[in-house]
Amino acid sequence: MNLLAIETATEACSVALIHGDELIARSEIAPRRHTELVLPMADALLAEAGIGRLALDAIAVGRGPGAFTGVRLGVSLAQGMALALDLPVITISSLAALALEAPEEEHTAILAVIDARMGEIYAACYRRDGNGGLVALDKERVCTADTLSLPEAATWQVVGSGWATYATVLSQRLTGILHSADGMRYPQAAHVAELAMREFRAGRVLAPELALPVYLRDKVALTLVEQGKA
Repeated sequence: MNLLAIETATEACSVALIHGDELIARSEIAPRRHTELVLPMADALLAEAGIGRLALDAIAVGRGPGAFTGVRLGVSLAQGMALALDLPVITISSLAALALEAPEEEHTAILAVIDARMGEIYAACYRRDGNGGLVALDKERVCTADTLSLPEAATWQVVGSGWATYATVLSQRLTGILHSADGMRYPQAAHVAELAMREFRAGRVLAPELALPVYLRDKVALTLVEQGKA
């Protein structure tokens, strides 16, 4: 099995390759440089594994939410490669990939939270399922930190840039004890690949044209009036 995964929804640009039982990855924190980095990263991984693109069985991609341009880039690349190679695509939530950046604690709730700019966050809650995957505890949403509603849980882990920006407010929204928090974590292609393998084995794949981005909101910037009120 050869699966290539792309994740460009946030400041981190990353690509991962599952080649048989081996997973190799490249990642760089490089805002505004994803376009120039992502394909060379992919080619470097294929070269390291000693295979060409024609040996791939599927393409996986972080579908967002995240930065509009980053999400669009990743999904477009995945679609283009899959169409050219006649491969299926597996789309994975960038928030789910981010959740796997939390330390491994099977019964602890994980809040994955990305700074969405404009005073908002992208957020979703999970717990590990004990088999390397995740169970969603609620739905992905975009909201302000002070209106975030969380499910009941005894203990919590928080990962993502939303914590770096809104730690004080988010800590007050938690329904249990905070075990760990890291605002310097980003969704990674390695976790996109791991989650995508589970989807692939279950037959949950998409034709390239059906692999769509998830933005959660349709607005890129504040208007001048809204900026004045902010």
